[in-house]
Amino acid sequence: MLEERSAGAILYHESDLGRTYLLLNYPSGHWDFVKGNIEKGETLKQTVLREIREETGILDVSFIDGFQDKIEYHYQHDGNTVHKEVVFFLAKTSTTNVTLSHEHQDYAWLKFDDALQRLTYKNAQRLLKRVRELGLDS
Repeated sequence: MLEERSAGAILYHESDLGRTYLLLNYPSGHWDFVKGNIEKGETLKQTVLREIREETGILDVSFIDGFQDKIEYHYQHDGNTVHKEVVFFLAKTSTTNVTLSHEHQDYAWLKFDDALQRLTYKNAQRLLKRVRELGLDS
């Protein structure tokens, strides 16, 4: 079995209207957070910053202390089973303008309940719920 490690972020923005979370629409049709494979020599947070920049064009990102979680899953690639582990951080930005990379079809800034409903996978929903459980969503 192949092993793959990635890092990502639950990225949010605060405004007078409240907090919104950024979700990306992937070519396969699912909605998820920003994430990507760790490149050689990168730390987890360096990966997250690079992926946010590459996938959204957002440069101003600050990590929120007290949140780091991971998800694991398996998928098939070229006939092989891949075990993937993705470490997620909670991060804030003041930028709402997104420049999508070729890797995504669409994006949305959504309030908590709408983001929870739009996220395709249960493990991503669990991550977002954990932000609220830890009191980091206010």
